Parts: sequence; structure tokens; C-alpha cells
Amino acid sequence: MFSIRQFGAFNRTFRHLNRYQQILRVLFKYGFSDLIERLHLDQYIETGLQMLSRSRPSRRQDPEEQIISRHSKPERLRMALEELGPTFIKLGQLLSVRPDLVAPDYLLELAKLQDNVPPFSYEEVRHIFLEDLGKMPEEIFTGFSPEPVAAASISQVHHALLTVRNAAGGELTRKVVVKVQRPGLEKSISIDLEILARIAQLMEDHLEEVQGHRPTAIVSEFARSLSREIDFTIELTNIQHFARQFAGSREIYVPEAFPALSTERILVMERIEGIKASGIEALRAAGHDLTLLAERGAKLVMEQIFTHGFFHADPHPGNIFFLPGNVVCFIDFGQMGRLLVKDREGFIELVASIVSGDESKVTAGILKMTVQQGEFDRDALSLDISDFMSRYLHLSIGELEIGKIHWELLRLFSRHRLFLKPSLYLMLKALGTAEGVGLALDPQIEMLSLAKPFMRDIKMRQVSPRRLAHEAAETASQYMSLLRDLPAETRSILAMLRQGKVRLELEHHGLRPLEQSLYRASNRIAFAIVLAALIIGSSLVAHYGSRTGSSELPTIGMIGFIIAGIMGLWLLVSILRQGKL
Repeated sequence: MFSIRQFGAFNRTFRHLNRYQQILRVLFKYGFSDLIERLHLDQYIETGLQMLSRSRPSRRQDPEEQIISRHSKPERLRMALEELGPTFIKLGQLLSVRPDLVAPDYLLELAKLQDNVPPFSYEEVRHIFLEDLGKMPEEIFTGFSPEPVAAASISQVHHALLTVRNAAGGELTRKVVVKVQRPGLEKSISIDLEILARIAQLMEDHLEEVQGHRPTAIVSEFARSLSREIDFTIELTNIQHFARQFAGSREIYVPEAFPALSTERILVMERIEGIKASGIEALRAAGHDLTLLAERGAKLVMEQIFTHGFFHADPHPGNIFFLPGNVVCFIDFGQMGRLLVKDREGFIELVASIVSGDESKVTAGILKMTVQQGEFDRDALSLDISDFMSRYLHLSIGELEIGKIHWELLRLFSRHRLFLKPSLYLMLKALGTAEGVGLALDPQIEMLSLAKPFMRDIKMRQVSPRRLAHEAAETASQYMSLLRDLPAETRSILAMLRQGKVRLELEHHGLRPLEQSLYRASNRIAFAIVLAALIIGSSLVAHYGSRTGSSELPTIGMIGFIIAGIMGLWLLVSILRQGKL
């Protein structure tokens, strides 16, 4: 997993100088110089680079003016992210489904983000195989296509033929796909994540309108998500878990993976030759029952979520294939979600409360599903929830659209600075995506009507004798543990009070800009003191030389004056660049 390392401003900037320059050039190119100035990003970089000779990106270039005049700001943001590469593309894709964070016109444009990039060479593929498996592809596979069938920012995919032994001891040739990670990806992503973490901190320091959205927390969660996506052993484990989850089912087919040939950078799995969910006409021509496919696919997604709590988090049409016999097959297990029992139960209670029109229960349910950032107005939240519910009171559960509810809830959360738990966000995203696939196959499908049996099962499990007995035993055990530990804990607290070791810690918010200003001012004062000391010291050396009868200025004194002149000029330039003298 990526860890965003903490360094001082100079160390971090110096190590990533080239990447910072690339990012600045791209932002200037696409007309985001105002954002750079608001974040003080150019000044931040100059703090660590004033001893280096470098050219500042030009703010006025004809090609840039043409880009700005021809494209809207959302389009320019999308183009900038695409040019900045894999990390920024993935971040844009994450934000494209977050209406609680991004305005609607930006959402539509970010949804167009493409990560189709030129493929890397077959020689690099062979080098990765040699490093990870100790053999070349042609030594492992019966046939291996040097040309990839797809290339993206994270990896590229090759077709291959693999000879395996069957249960009877004979040989069988299997069609497989081989996913190979792009060379040098982990290092480049690590650098970009450190830079993004710094930019997020600057946003919290200087942009008041985004502070409630916690940009640093978003980057941290993004780093965790991206680290899981580029480790192919995690995807391999997901496939195996998913296969065990549906073992024996005839309605779903899970592609076989080959663990012996898979590593962190290589994944080998069975090639699926079905019809994608997006191929409506092809499905009809092949004789598939579209209504049955829509219902079966929706039920399988809900079984993953509500029964198993382990689900495919990105069930878009390109990730769902239909096989003969109306069998459903999911592919691409890089993004998976996990949901605790209490969160599944909380969501079911929220839906039931919306249908019944119980505003207090809806408010309580929403607060259980979210994390509150700072204080919020509960009365204002209740009023917004009342308005939200008024649009659904006349509808039956079958008429409710999960996708619409999802987006409206996210907007409501944004207004009140409530943040949906990541696992619940993935669940709502998966349900909304699956609903879109189902409606394309059968416009009459009612997702929440199909969810009724799963909701009923969850309710029954909540009141089952075994569950109640287990919860009672667990509660009794916790109380016994509390009673057993209470005397010792009380004695410890009293001892700390007697010894004066109890400390009161206060946490200040909103003082970072003041802290940075004071830090910069103290640095300049220290710099000026050193400068004055150099001038005085050099003058004393020069004066001493004149007393000895020498007509030339002593060398040490001359060097001191030169250094003092350079430092003085440097300090003056630094002050002028910030526009304050």
C-alpha cells in the first residue's frame, strides 16, 4: 500500500522538481494560473528552488490562449488530467462519480476521461516476466500475442494460449488473458501521490470553499484505493473469494484464475467469450431473454451486497458478460467492496423509513451512514430531509430509483458537510450502476422490488433467536470486562491526578496560514541577521587589513562581501516575488 511520506518543503520539492515543473506547465497551458496563485503553489516551489537556475513556465503563449478560448473550463480540466497521466486520470475518474464534491458540469466532463495510452513494448513485457517469474512468456505459454488487445494507463492486456493438465491427466489448451502492469508505474504514482497530498494541504490552507470536503482525507483514501488496484495479487484474491461465494450456482460464472502464473505485476485468467451487457442487439440475435438477464443480474448484485457483504464495485456494462443459457459473468475484480452487517442493516432501515415517511428515522439513518465534519444544524438537516422525502412519499418501493436517490443523497450530504462512509458509497455506486444496466436491458425493471426478499432476510436475521442470544452474550461479556477493569483504571486515573500527570490537549483549527506566515517571517529575520553579521564581519576584516598597512582588501573580507551581496539580492528577489516589500 502506498504511504504518502512526510518531508520538509525543500526536500519534497527538490526530489520531485521535474514532476512539479511538468504539473505547473500543464496547469498554465490549460488556463489554471489563477488556481496556482490562489494555492501559492508557485511560491511554495520557489521556496525550495531559489538556489537552482530554472525557467518559469510562460503564462502567455499563443497555443495556450487558443486552448482557453476554444474549450470550457471543465473540458480544460479533463484535458489537463489526461495529459498528467495515470494518477491524475484515476483521481478524475474517482471524482466523476462524486456529485457531493464536484459541480454537475464538471461531473459530465470527468466522466469522459480516457486512459487509452500507447502500449509499451513487448521487450518490456518480457523483462517483467523474467523479473517476476524467471521465464519469458514464450516459455510459459503455448502461444502469446506480442501485440496487446488493450492498453491503459495502469496495464495492458495480451491474449495467450496455456496448456494445462485436466483431471484425467491429459493436456488441455486454455484461452487466457494476461494483464501486465506498465513499467515504472509504482514509482511514478508514489511521486504523484506525494505531490497531490501537498496540493490537498494547500487547498485546505488557502481555499475556504473546499475545507469542509477534507481534500487531504480524499487523497489518503484515493492512495489506498489506487494501491489496491495496482497490486494484481489483490485482484487474484478477489477472484478466488468471489468464486467461493458463488460455488455451485448455475446462474453465474466466475473466470478461472491461475495463481502460479500471477504476481503483483502479472495476472493470468481465463478468457471470457460471451456478449457484453452493452450489446443489446447482439443479445437479442443470440436468443437471450433480456428481461431474465436484467432480473438475474440485478439479483446477483444484491446477493453480493446484502447476503455476502463482498461485492463487485464497478458492474458497468463493459464488466458484465452474458454466456449461453442466460448465465451472468463478471470480469475485472480490481474494485471490490466490503460491507459490515450493521451497515447493510442500516441501509435497509433507511429505505424502509423513506417508504414509510418517518422523517426522524430517516434523519437517524442518514447520520448512521455518514461521518460528520464539525458542527452541523440538525434542524436544517431535518428540513432538507423532509423536502427530500416529499418527492417519494407517493411512490411504492418498486417505483423508487436507486440511482436518483443516490445522487440526491450525495447532494444533501454535501450541503451539510456529511461524508458517506467509503464502503456505503461503493455500495450505492454499485447498486446505481447495476440499475442502469438493468434498465437498458429491461426498462420495466424495479430494483427495490427485487430487493424485497433480501431486505426481508436481513430483518429476519436481526430477530432470529441465535442472533439475539449472541448479542446478549456479547453485551454481557463487555459489561463483565468493564466491571473487571474499572477498579484498576480508576486507581490509575487517581494516581495520575496525584502526580500531576493529567494533561489537557487543545487542537487549533484555521491557524496554519498564520503559522506559515510567521515561519516565513522568522526565516527572513534570521536570514537578515546572518547577512548583517557577514557585512559587519567582512568590514572588521577589511578594517584590520588597512591597519596592517596593506593597500588591498583582504581576500576573506572580499569573499564575505560577495556572499553578503548574493544573499541580499536573493532576499530582495524573494520579497519582490511575493509582491510585498
